[in-house]
Amino acid sequence: MILDTSFIVSAEREARRRSRGPADAFLARHEHETFFITFTIAGELACGRSASVRSDWERLCRPYPILPWTTEIAWRYGEIYRNLADRGQLIDANDMWIAAAALAHGFGVVTDNGDEFDRVPGLITKTF
Repeated sequence: MILDTSFIVSAEREARRRSRGPADAFLARHEHETFFITFTIAGELACGRSASVRSDWERLCRPYPILPWTTEIAWRYGEIYRNLADRGQLIDANDMWIAAAALAHGFGVVTDNGDEFDRVPGLITKTF
């Protein structure tokens, strides 16, 4: 499964507060799963104030393999864009890249932003 940026941010906040919250509980319930982030999520994390120092950004990304850009992901992005544009339901461009990576790899997306991701046909989402 791919952990959306919202998940990583929530997990980081829980760790800083030293409190068990929804992200930590989700990981505990799925302890045998393998989780990934995408190149897009890594970029979004680099934009945040809490990861403005490269070593902090690397610490946030380190636990999760980063799925790189591929031509299959690019093609899926185009399919998603056309489908959502035709229905007048476009979502954020970065979310389309994340959804494209998930579909290309046969993964679901863990997010608290289901309203947007649920618009993508065939994409499995899990909330935390």
